Amino acid sequence: MNIEQLSVAAIRSLVIDGVNKANSGHPGMALGSAPILYTLYTKHLVSDPTNPNWINRDRFVLSAGHVSMLLYTMLHLGGYKVSMDDIKHFRQLESITPGHPELGVTPGVDASAGPLGQGIAQAVGMAVAEQSLQALYPHGDRIIDHYTYCLCGDGCLQEGISQEAISFAGRQKLNKLILIYDANDVTLDGALELSFHEDVKKRFEASEWNVLEVKDGNDISSIDKAIKKAKKSEEKPTLIIVHTIIGYGSINQGLSKVHGAPLGKEDGLRAKKSYGYNYDEFTIPQEVYDHFKKKFINRGKKAFKEWNGLFNAYTLTYPEESAKFVSVMKNDVSTYVYDKGPEFEEGFNEATRKTSQTLLNILNKSVFNLIGGSADVAGSVMTSIKGEVDFTPMTRHGRNINFGIREFAMASIQNGMLIHGGLRTYAGCFMVFSDYLKPAIRMASLSNLPAIYLFSHDSIAVGEDGPTHQPIEQFAMLRSIPNNYLYRPCDANELKVAWKQSLLSVDHPSCIILSRQNLPLIEGSRSEDVEKGGYIISKERQGEPALTLIATGSEVSLCIEVQKELLMEGIDIRVVSMPCQELFLKQDGAYIKKVLGNNYERRMAVEMASTFGWHRFAPHVMGLDEFGRSAPAKDVINFFKFNKEEVIRRIREII
Repeated sequence: MNIEQLSVAAIRSLVIDGVNKANSGHPGMALGSAPILYTLYTKHLVSDPTNPNWINRDRFVLSAGHVSMLLYTMLHLGGYKVSMDDIKHFRQLESITPGHPELGVTPGVDASAGPLGQGIAQAVGMAVAEQSLQALYPHGDRIIDHYTYCLCGDGCLQEGISQEAISFAGRQKLNKLILIYDANDVTLDGALELSFHEDVKKRFEASEWNVLEVKDGNDISSIDKAIKKAKKSEEKPTLIIVHTIIGYGSINQGLSKVHGAPLGKEDGLRAKKSYGYNYDEFTIPQEVYDHFKKKFINRGKKAFKEWNGLFNAYTLTYPEESAKFVSVMKNDVSTYVYDKGPEFEEGFNEATRKTSQTLLNILNKSVFNLIGGSADVAGSVMTSIKGEVDFTPMTRHGRNINFGIREFAMASIQNGMLIHGGLRTYAGCFMVFSDYLKPAIRMASLSNLPAIYLFSHDSIAVGEDGPTHQPIEQFAMLRSIPNNYLYRPCDANELKVAWKQSLLSVDHPSCIILSRQNLPLIEGSRSEDVEKGGYIISKERQGEPALTLIATGSEVSLCIEVQKELLMEGIDIRVVSMPCQELFLKQDGAYIKKVLGNNYERRMAVEMASTFGWHRFAPHVMGLDEFGRSAPAKDVINFFKFNKEEVIRRIREII
């Protein structure tokens, strides 16, 4: 047995041992794909395990995240800080080897993955970032020049997001993106043909990809040749179809039985014997470690050292650009975000989607690495940066991205761009279609990514488009995602703060909710307390308020009108604006009580959306727990009684 065969056998055997010990995991594809990752790591992938976050390393995304034990094995052999004890604690509490790869948990893991298909879109985003960064700096190819690799399975290609991402990547000619497809023709429920019978090659060719094929997944030489050829592509991303056998070596190889269950001791020994591997459990021969050191570790260290030399030389030639490059490498743009921002004069009355575009264009002048776009609604959500060109194969310096009608992929591509580092991004669409983005927003929250989502057409005020386009439950959904911040500003001043806070974030995504209808500037919104998420925007005149009204967005101005009318009747109430519940709940208890008032029973929340979640702030909630109607906005709003008269009636009932 030569060293390559021994190394692949060692990889497969450690996968078997790790999954068996955990009594949980997915050995099937891992055993079939072992030669693929062996070839990639020892012959192609450029990365330094002693500097796992090096910005110019090749990226590898395991889209089929359920075969994580294969990745952890590669990281262990590749010299990353993944010990044999870590392998033994696979899928255990607080282990750095969780069931699916998690960004920031395991050194060497380039993306959180597992929900099938998202890894492909994240890899596309990384490839976009590589190309955009090259164009952002003078002679940028001297400091950014790497490949993005991704391994997927049959399941990834069945998910709709995969085709969205594949189509986008082909249109953008991301030639340094290489997707390797483990084609084992088996899914969890049985043979692939039960649910999938496409000609994958033609599908990718139709999407403007190169397609290569390796007939034997154990043929290291053929896999190597295919990757070499893919790296030479000048105009298209490349798919490499590798035909493998799921659960290779198991008595159940080729069957769905081996997809997601440990082989067990007896079958594990049988598989190892078929590999010619005669070592104890969790034992790797020293020659395999030495081989990886020579073929992967040393090569990566050398590449990192050479890059440092190139970067030092680049710094001498371009000191200002070099300093900028370093300053934003970890997505921190605090140096470049405005402090107070523009001033809006009294009487300003404008839809926040329009104001957002004004702020975006102001920010573009200072946040030099800001890039983003929308799902074919740039003219409605107003996401275009004026004076900038589109990001295309011919204009990689473009700052406006046309994601097309691919909402899910758009959000996941944004995740990949942020994971890569060096850019700050935003993505926009109508509020109601945040449903399409939700899994990617969740992944951004889990991965601590500062993604920015611009969601316009924020309520039943959408009007004539009707209930299919009028968001109801989306606020509650987005607020329920841990580590996700939702901003629904009541006017231009609050929006200014929302943009600022979103760009200052380095560890959580932000959803900025924008109106289609005009919103008047409110005097009290000039308060610095906007940054606390909730604050008294219009104080009671004297003594204790009869009631505290809490509102967001367009409903804040409605509540202030109510306050004025009730005051004429001798009823003194307080109005609280709560643009961001998440920020507000991070304040200390004394501040929260000071803003909301001591008497919980004398609070009422008003928002033209689901009442779900509001009762933690108020027992009385005026919301909408049914779908909207198709009619002019004013008629729909009055139909559901979001008017001054109804709010006053409800307040009288309470007090």
